[in-house]
Amino acid sequence: MTIKRLGYIGLGRMGKPMAINLLKAGYPLIVHNRSQGKVQELVSLGAQAATSPREVAAESDVVFTNLPDTPDVLEVVLEKDGIIDGAHEGLIYIDNSTIKPSASREIYATLKPLGVSCLDAPVSGGDIGAQQGTLAIMVGGDAETLEEVMSILQVLGKTITHVGGPGSGQVAKAPNQIMVAAQMVAMSELLIFAQKAGADPRKVVEAIKGGAAQCWTLDVKPQRLFAGNREPGFRSALQAKDLNIIMETALEYGLSLPSAALDAQLYAALCAMDLGELDNSGVISVIETLNNEDLRIDK
Repeated sequence: MTIKRLGYIGLGRMGKPMAINLLKAGYPLIVHNRSQGKVQELVSLGAQAATSPREVAAESDVVFTNLPDTPDVLEVVLEKDGIIDGAHEGLIYIDNSTIKPSASREIYATLKPLGVSCLDAPVSGGDIGAQQGTLAIMVGGDAETLEEVMSILQVLGKTITHVGGPGSGQVAKAPNQIMVAAQMVAMSELLIFAQKAGADPRKVVEAIKGGAAQCWTLDVKPQRLFAGNREPGFRSALQAKDLNIIMETALEYGLSLPSAALDAQLYAALCAMDLGELDNSGVISVIETLNNEDLRIDK
């Protein structure tokens, strides 16, 4: 089988290690990013640099994007010198960004008449999962397109699930982010509650994580917080963005999501405190402020 030429647009905290893994797997790769330093880093590893999304698409069999928000994806895909201008029959477009499901469906409908197959394929697993190639990838689009690129996606993730038609991958990512935000807020509250009520929060975590409260967040995040580490990970500003997408999509469908709405407000408050660059566990800063109690850290 002929090895497909791949393109990757968006070399951020997630996109760069994902692109590096594709290079390590032996795929020819052409890359584009607004920050040229990251492009040159990939070039030093064997990638080819492109001057525009149009050039990436024109030179690729499969092109990925991994961008911050819905407007960024729409610009890169559909605006002048975007992927649409480099589109050709047989091109497969895979979006690893987290955006509104309606935008993914718009892109699918726009590119399909040009002979381009589209998959919305947001990921979960953070920067560690991106580096290790162990991401969970939730995919929307045509099953036969997914089958064609399955071996490529298996370089990036260990769990690849076809959720349904166009936009379904983004629909799946929204509940993922509802659960992630809820866990981060709940963890923050329990740590401050334990400390202010007179117990050692480290011992409280050990006591409860073997029971019904056990979750990945409780297994991983408290240890980082006790060490004074609030560096991302997954940035709180992006968690806030994802929650906004959830609330906008909920409005489209007439859904009431009271807990997610509250979490969206807490992350909005964190960003208003100029702390959006913290890890998403950094929402504890809001809980600390509300309770006039700082989490004691290991010295």
